[in-house]
Amino acid sequence: MTGIGWLAAIIIGGIAGWLAEQFMKSNMGILMNIILGIVGAVVLNAILMAVMGGTLGGWIGQLVVGFIGACLLIWVARMVRRTA
Repeated sequence: MTGIGWLAAIIIGGIAGWLAEQFMKSNMGILMNIILGIVGAVVLNAILMAVMGGTLGGWIGQLVVGFIGACLLIWVARMVRRTA
């Protein structure tokens, strides 16, 4: 997560993961929410950097990126689970 500290990344990741969990109607714990939010933000930030050359900054921007990234990760996990 660009431009924020580790503690802020954990807080934003937890919120983003929780929002994604509610939106995707998934049932996970708080630790998985934090992991999904942070990993989702890292993945989507990498994609945005490759495609657009930049990413959203600040708390709100990273919350949006983390939410979208976490939703993508939940969707991919469901697709993998269906094919297995």
